[in-house]
Amino acid sequence: MEIEGRAWKYGDNINTDVLFPGKYTYTAKGREEIAGHALEDLDPAFAANVRVGDLVVGGRNFGCGSSREQAATCLVYNGVGAVIAESFARIFYRNAINNGLLAIVCREAAQAIRAGETVTVRIEQRTVACAAGCYSFPALSATVQEILDAGGLVEQVKRRLALTGPAS
Repeated sequence: MEIEGRAWKYGDNINTDVLFPGKYTYTAKGREEIAGHALEDLDPAFAANVRVGDLVVGGRNFGCGSSREQAATCLVYNGVGAVIAESFARIFYRNAINNGLLAIVCREAAQAIRAGETVTVRIEQRTVACAAGCYSFPALSATVQEILDAGGLVEQVKRRLALTGPAS
């Protein structure tokens, strides 16, 4: 599988309140409304201009802060193909995977990618290619790959139940 899109580049310590403002946590309803508030305090142009397949690039500790699930879902609802960062906060990383959003740890690529350039992620080859070069990232575990292939954890569980039936 290949993902190609424009890079939206941000810095270190991009927290969940910047990804999805906390003031909307209990009031924003539905995919479109949640998507519309993505990154609005950091980059007001993001939600209006992001395209399906675009990539968000961050520095260290991307997604730090609260465990707000909307920090990942607002990116999914906008069609973001993947997030590439030097490192992720643990809870954001798991929320991303659980919601079907590919989160790639690749310090070299995150540092080399420039805002607005076209970036290509080749999942099977485990590479991120940008104008500065091609960078490798660690293999995803079989479990993580299965969750991503299903489109998120809920869909993965539904698939498993359809194959095996509910537990007794």
